[in-house]
Amino acid sequence: MSETQKTVTFGVGAVILAVLALATAPRLVSPDAFLDRGEPFFPEFTDPNIARTLSVLEFDGETASAKPFQVTNQNGLWTIPSHHNYPADGADRLAQTAAGVIGITRDDFRSDNLADHEALGVLDPSDAAATSLRGRGTRVTLRGDNEVTLADFIVGNQVEDRPTFRFVRLPDQKRVYAVRMDIDLSTNFSDWIEKDLLLIEQDSVDQLALYDYAIDERTLSINDRDTVTLNKVEGAWTDDGRTSGNRELDSTKVSGLVSALDGLSIVGVRPKPDGLSSSLRRAAEGGITRAEVVSLQSRGYYLTRDGDLRSNEGELRVRTTEGILYTLRFGEVLYGTGSVITAGVDPSSEADSGPGENRYLFITAEFERDRFPEPPLPLNMDFEGKGDEDLSDDDRANRNRHEIHNEWAAQVLAGEERLIELNNRFGPWYYVISSESFENVRLTREDVTKEKAN
Repeated sequence: MSETQKTVTFGVGAVILAVLALATAPRLVSPDAFLDRGEPFFPEFTDPNIARTLSVLEFDGETASAKPFQVTNQNGLWTIPSHHNYPADGADRLAQTAAGVIGITRDDFRSDNLADHEALGVLDPSDAAATSLRGRGTRVTLRGDNEVTLADFIVGNQVEDRPTFRFVRLPDQKRVYAVRMDIDLSTNFSDWIEKDLLLIEQDSVDQLALYDYAIDERTLSINDRDTVTLNKVEGAWTDDGRTSGNRELDSTKVSGLVSALDGLSIVGVRPKPDGLSSSLRRAAEGGITRAEVVSLQSRGYYLTRDGDLRSNEGELRVRTTEGILYTLRFGEVLYGTGSVITAGVDPSSEADSGPGENRYLFITAEFERDRFPEPPLPLNMDFEGKGDEDLSDDDRANRNRHEIHNEWAAQVLAGEERLIELNNRFGPWYYVISSESFENVRLTREDVTKEKAN
């Protein structure tokens, strides 16, 4: 080989080595990647109160599918679409979440390499084209009026050794940032609703009636075992006088029952068929459809020939000083966990076995107006416009009657308005309560009494 050929060969080899070195050398991040450091992700989103919808999309590895949760404002009413549009107590919570989103900034640039997205946990959970089941993040979207997008981002893994930081990426961008976040992105149904189910005050409960019966679901016969009526008289609970001689009322147990009622919370909801509540009032005249009967029986509720509704695990009636009578009917067992219980997203999963035993609960309310008899009206209104010094004895008597009658009318009106509120709350829904709640409120005479001390 000539010297010239050797020189050319060495030159070509040098060029090849140079190209290989460039191809395999660690990739340097462009300085432009750091230009937006510290800037807000959503600079035009500045008012948390304009948010009308929060959508949180998580990836469920067990089902290999995205699991949505949404809270939205529809015609002024906050609802949870994923849970049959159940009313949400969401305005304040959503505003707090929105305020947290407004505050997030591009703190530390981490990567703009697509290959890093899985390891950082910022793959889009809704990306059907992605093949990996790992590395899916949580996609959070906030919208305002007219579905205008206010914020849309993917939250990934926690940053190692920085517990308040998470990896964040915008869905249409490759760049990933380490971001300081203090945002509650709860997708728990119970975190977004009014947790106090009955909306009662303990001190207002003045009567409890424990109906201990069971229904034979094969023959539909009713086994009435016992009924216990407890009344509160001058602050002390008394029983119905039918407790056996060696036992007496356990006031501590009764107080515990009232406390459990005050704290009764729900773990899930199911919508009743349209018009079912009103149909029950017409049941004695045959005004209930076959579909409504099936809906009731599938949850452990049965209609008697005279139209009375019975449940397969008895009932509890709770009366308050305001004249409201609540009836809690305990129905069928419901197994499962997660959204199977909270929303019944997969009815086939509501099987007769499995973890997480729960119970259906059917609640109705009445206003016992008869407890508030109308006082006599004044004989006349001649007292109006007179000073105290000009009032006769009859004027004073009529004025007193007028005041008493007004107090009565206000009390009755408050009870009727309260009943409307409760019917709007309870009417559309079957509730699901935990087995623990069921055991705390579904008591018998044995449970609320104790052996007499020697």
